[in-house]
Amino acid sequence: MEYFIELLFSGLTKGSIYALIALGYTMVYGIIGLINFAHGEIYMIGAFTSFVVATVLSIYGFPLLSIVVLAGIAAAVWSASYGYTIEKIAYRPLRHAPRLSALISAIGMSIFLQNYVLLAQSSDFQPFPELIPEFEFMEPFAHIVGSAEIAILLTTAVAMVALTILIKFSRIGKAMRATSQDRTMAMLVGINVNRVISMTFIIGSALAAIGGMLIASHIGSIHFFIGFIAGIKAFTAAVLGGIGSIPGAVLGGFVLGLTESFATGYVSSDYEDVFAFSLLVLILIFKPSGLLGRVETEKV
Repeated sequence: MEYFIELLFSGLTKGSIYALIALGYTMVYGIIGLINFAHGEIYMIGAFTSFVVATVLSIYGFPLLSIVVLAGIAAAVWSASYGYTIEKIAYRPLRHAPRLSALISAIGMSIFLQNYVLLAQSSDFQPFPELIPEFEFMEPFAHIVGSAEIAILLTTAVAMVALTILIKFSRIGKAMRATSQDRTMAMLVGINVNRVISMTFIIGSALAAIGGMLIASHIGSIHFFIGFIAGIKAFTAAVLGGIGSIPGAVLGGFVLGLTESFATGYVSSDYEDVFAFSLLVLILIFKPSGLLGRVETEKV
């Protein structure tokens, strides 16, 4: 039973990170119909930013709590600026071009950011400082679930609730929903569509950066290629749950994380990706729109 609970929390932790990244994919697709394949690299840049900030603050003797807060804020702000810049430079000029052009631009931006970080940092794995220590009250359960996993789950839960409130009740959230439903009509009623799209990239990038910092601290190492792998998995989660659906991105992340965890624990770690992508294939065969996706009808 303890082994099952251990695998459960491991899967929920993975799923939380996938969900944080998948939200960026699904928000952007829901509004402009674009798959931002550079989003995984934003996650990676957020992790590296928190790594640099945490290392510098540790050298100057800052308390651990302030290091976590400042590193998280720096990662979110820096990654959000990258998300905003990418949208403005690589995607906005191609907004009315064929979708293939925007897709190629996204892949090119992903490759560019990977090599940019490779040259700026190193091709080697870097040790990431442990930002979330094991708390005393967790010691009896440390062999089952750690403080880092609890912190990741709580952070993800808070982020999901905050994002839901933002989209449902705030002015920018209403503008996002209007733009998603009909971009042309949103412009006619006075909504600044460019601002809404930029804000979508900013929010999604900030969430991915927080996820990058948390998982890097949990694993204890960082590498320039982590964004590609995490991005592919998060994109899979978004499609699994229903691309364009925010609850679907969260559900897809958890389903994918739990599938990988139990496949690794009860079968073999060699089949982790096999089970994950086999599940995706089955879902797309029997429910092509995803678990919570809506089937859209188009006029001919």
